[in-house]
Amino acid sequence: MTMQIELWHLILLLLAFFGFSAGAGKLLLSQFQTHIDGRFDSQATRLDGIETANREEAAQWQRVERDLMTLRAEMPIHYVRREDYIRGQSVIEAKLDGLATKIENAQLRGIVNGGKNVF
Repeated sequence: MTMQIELWHLILLLLAFFGFSAGAGKLLLSQFQTHIDGRFDSQATRLDGIETANREEAAQWQRVERDLMTLRAEMPIHYVRREDYIRGQSVIEAKLDGLATKIENAQLRGIVNGGKNVF
């Protein structure tokens, strides 16, 4: 059995084969493109989520910084430094010592004057 193929049959067969190959390649490339687009979309969604979380975290840090600045501004109003307290106490104690000395001197003058009212 001999088989004869004419030239136009061979050309038509080659055109059909190349057409099928081109169609299959185009289908394969479109599937790759669809898959890559889906991955890019998911990456974009993840990046949007990360950006949102970053903005929220930045807002929280700004709130913490603002609260810290408020605390630093209010601290001198509510609290006294140790050195300032000691200085104030020393002044009060010195005044009390001076007053005690004056009272003691007045009492001694009263004893010396024989119980007369010195004031």
